[in-house]
Amino acid sequence: MRAADLAMGDGVFRPHPAARLILPSGEGAALDASFDALPQGDGAGALLAVLGARGRAFRIGGAGALEADAGEFETLTGGSLGQPRRVVRSQASWLASFAVNAGLFGIGPGVRVAVLGSFVHSLALYGALEGICLGAEVHPLSGLRPDRQAQAMAVRGIGVIYATPAQLRAVLAAGVALPLLSHVILGGARVDGALRAALARLAPSARLTVFYGAAETSFITLAGPERAEDSVGQPYPGVRLRIGADGVIWVASPYLFRGYAGADRGGAVWDGEWLSVGEVGRLGPEGLILRGRAGRMVTVADRNVFPEEIEALLEALPGVARAAVLPMEDGARGHVLVAHLQGDAQAGEAILRALRLRLGPMIAPRALIWHEEWPMLASGKTDLAALAERGMGWR
Repeated sequence: MRAADLAMGDGVFRPHPAARLILPSGEGAALDASFDALPQGDGAGALLAVLGARGRAFRIGGAGALEADAGEFETLTGGSLGQPRRVVRSQASWLASFAVNAGLFGIGPGVRVAVLGSFVHSLALYGALEGICLGAEVHPLSGLRPDRQAQAMAVRGIGVIYATPAQLRAVLAAGVALPLLSHVILGGARVDGALRAALARLAPSARLTVFYGAAETSFITLAGPERAEDSVGQPYPGVRLRIGADGVIWVASPYLFRGYAGADRGGAVWDGEWLSVGEVGRLGPEGLILRGRAGRMVTVADRNVFPEEIEALLEALPGVARAAVLPMEDGARGHVLVAHLQGDAQAGEAILRALRLRLGPMIAPRALIWHEEWPMLASGKTDLAALAERGMGWR
């Protein structure tokens, strides 16, 4: 029987007979135990409790009473626009994509998969559960520093990793060669040219796949190395997309969530079988082009502006490692934009000239604020609220 067939099973997470879990220490952990209590903490012990629950509802992290039913679970959104929300989905909704990824990425018995983040966040939890349900050897490395993660990946011969761009960037900064790495699966943020170049240098055999999605939708699109420059890729297998008259992206697939838990009922909207999380974009032959999230759109001089588009422009300029564009209220224009950057502050004048040339003086950010330390959420996304607080004194 194929690994993908075993992964589907009876619609709940169960370890494949060939699966192995290797702890950060390098020791193996038994996968045949049964647990009655909810997971504690966010490390390998929590993952073992999930696997031992045999279909009972669970959540790793978060607060409040569990609202998932049997055969379901709760996970958390990234929280880049506020506090993380609790998302309820069926275990079968992830199992369906496990079966797809077994073919796309060759995940199965004998393959070594590493996840770099905490199991509180859906990307790391997804990667670990997928590997174990498909029979892979899974290495959760969140308890190690990035340089130790890199060394562990090299010594253990890791073939596949799930990570955010920020996590991968920190690992590659150690300069450790990863010749056996074959697939790198990234989600949660844009991937800049410098990160692609570093990966190609240290892991020349690795194929980079970047996915666009959300905790509520799971996979929406996949973009391989051949993707168009501005595209987030083509629809993931089983996903259908439509663009509304207002540019809002709607998704229909077997991978969608059931709803939110807790007091915050979230921002996703249903229209029959279609779901939107408020992203705006367009579809073309090159795939899906994102403009940004409707919740971040601002009005500048009577024009609707998506900060994400300017962030992408900034991160393609020399001297910029990371960028976030935030609005400030302005009596004359509605808002003005301020760019928060990490990189080479000596390039500031050239960056401002390039922005004014490309965007015009009304839309281009009025100022650049440079940061030595970049605030990150535990999910691996930029902490926009922290940047906004740092920039409150600018005028």
